[in-house]
Amino acid sequence: MSSISNALLSEQEVLIRESARRVAMEVVATTAAARDRSSAWPSDEIKAVAELGFMGMLAPQAYGGSGLTFVEYCLAIEEFAAADGGFATIMHVHNSSSHVLRSHGSEEQMRRYLPDLASANRIGAFLLSEPHAGSDTAAIRATATRVGDHYLLNGSKQWISNGSEAGFAFVVAATGEPGTRHRFSLFIADPKDPGYQCLRVENKMGQHTAHTAQIQMDNLRVPVQDMVGEEGHGYAKVLSLLSDGRIAIAALAVGIARAALEAAVSYAKERVAYGKPISELQAVSFDLADMATQVEVARQFTLYAARLTDAGLPAIKEAAMAKLFASEIAEKVCSAAIQVHGGYGYVNDFPVERFYRDVRVTKIYEGTSHIQKLIIARHIL
Repeated sequence: MSSISNALLSEQEVLIRESARRVAMEVVATTAAARDRSSAWPSDEIKAVAELGFMGMLAPQAYGGSGLTFVEYCLAIEEFAAADGGFATIMHVHNSSSHVLRSHGSEEQMRRYLPDLASANRIGAFLLSEPHAGSDTAAIRATATRVGDHYLLNGSKQWISNGSEAGFAFVVAATGEPGTRHRFSLFIADPKDPGYQCLRVENKMGQHTAHTAQIQMDNLRVPVQDMVGEEGHGYAKVLSLLSDGRIAIAALAVGIARAALEAAVSYAKERVAYGKPISELQAVSFDLADMATQVEVARQFTLYAARLTDAGLPAIKEAAMAKLFASEIAEKVCSAAIQVHGGYGYVNDFPVERFYRDVRVTKIYEGTSHIQKLIIARHIL
């Protein structure tokens, strides 16, 4: 969108954003509507995007990745989300695997796994949520029991993005007793192990191309050397992932909202009513002005939170604010885009119907809006 300002972006950031936009429009957007209807996993699109480095955005260059900053990553996620929110979710969850491994993994773990993640030879997933533990991650029931040189993992995981297609999985499981301070540990698991079972792929309202699975672990074997960090110290690693992930989801929500805004502006210029384009009607133009303002404010605060992360500064509150505001306004903007289209906005011949369905989950995953408000309140009180 030509109106997106390059002000305050570095030359490298502009280059990354323009490259991501071009690839997203040429490779992902062209098949988005068809994949939404068929719920097809985007194997060919992932391969094409990976060849250009966008599946290894946060992996260091020394391990085959692109080594992008978090700001550059968020700029790219916005562009892919504008093309297809579900595809952007796949990318984000996958890239998060590299991000966690880069931040908390050992040198040997990075050497073994990062090249395959950066090239998307293995798709990454994160097994955190459970049927009875979504936002309340402290309620996780999955267990990991050490037996010789392995841990045996048991339990159910729910709402696992990429879980049915994964070749690499982080798993959070309890190694300590309930109520103990250092209870949870973080593991690298192989989804090809017989103990890893995909029970079902959810039938969802939106983001159909981003498969979300229920996973059962029955004595899933994990070698001792594939524990990330020390036993009982996995919970802090999970929290750091969630904070960064919230900023990325904010960028994703902005991308979908921007696409809806662009579609609404284009339609308003072409649709004629009462002898003139509806964009010339004050009511419609005011709605478009509100939408544009909300998208831009959400984008700028999201980038601010991302810059705090790159600077190594605390950003828990800002991440929650970015995620809360961006996801809330994104749903409103997508709804308003449907309204601008009138009846055409309610049918899937026009993309705004898909945008609305795809954006709704941004208020839920990586922590619901209520959880974000709780985090913000704790920091300001």
